[in-house]
Amino acid sequence: MHDRNRADGAGAQQQKQEMNMFQKIKIFLDMIKFEHTIFALPFAYVGAFLAERGIPDGRTCLFILLAMVGGRTVAMGVNRIVDLKFDRKNPRTADRPLAKGTLKAAEAWLMVLASAALYFYACWNLTPLALKLSPFILAILVFYSYTKRFTPLCHLFLGLGIGITPTAGWIAVENSLSLPPLLLSVGVMFWIAGFDILYACQDVEFDRKEGLHSIPASVGVEKAFRISSIFHFIAFTAFVAAGITAGLSWIYFFGTAVTFILLILQRRVITPQDLSKMNIAFFRLNAAISIILFSTTTAAILLGS
Repeated sequence: MHDRNRADGAGAQQQKQEMNMFQKIKIFLDMIKFEHTIFALPFAYVGAFLAERGIPDGRTCLFILLAMVGGRTVAMGVNRIVDLKFDRKNPRTADRPLAKGTLKAAEAWLMVLASAALYFYACWNLTPLALKLSPFILAILVFYSYTKRFTPLCHLFLGLGIGITPTAGWIAVENSLSLPPLLLSVGVMFWIAGFDILYACQDVEFDRKEGLHSIPASVGVEKAFRISSIFHFIAFTAFVAAGITAGLSWIYFFGTAVTFILLILQRRVITPQDLSKMNIAFFRLNAAISIILFSTTTAAILLGS
């Protein structure tokens, strides 16, 4: 009887530990906003598919995925750690895991180190150039978190960090640089930077109070919207130029046309006077843009360009 009670107790303890582990994983994923990977990962595969002029082998696709997950987790983890004191003060970010205390800084750092190891391991299994450039790319991803402290151009650094992905995907397959993925990178960079400007409009007063820099905090919300529109037009132009230089078919350009419409629609969903639907614009419209560009590029490649 006692043995059975001990066994039951041990089983309950193990079940509790497993539940705690799954809860901790869920908290980690929440901290790094894992679902936002959809904005960057498709473009890494776009670059890889362009280099291959088809779908690369499964091994290459797997290590591109691991490199993206590892690199992005490092970037988001460092961002949450270094911004902790600001996140605790800002009502919009006060419920983030580190700010709430549901995750410890030491645990976050452990996750960052493990993710960095995964990132370098994945790059090592790709091309020599991917491995050589991997420290510099990771440095760019990490550096963004500090730019808000000294320049309103921080949005461009965020855009650069995500915009690298098409070129990185190309390098993972081709072991070289080329104009089409570079133009795609410019497009992604200004697309992300343009929306990050809009997103930062939510924190204008907080950023000014804390001495943080952003374009909205520097020039005001109205002008920030106009600058964002310019950035998005540059993004659209770069996407079109990438399709031309890559010799892609009408399917790709149909995708860029839909993207342009969605970029305009963003400015119907959110305005300088009403930012209440920011999350709709951020999640739904930007996710749609990412998926549409990935799908139409892939279709243009597979069906013949």
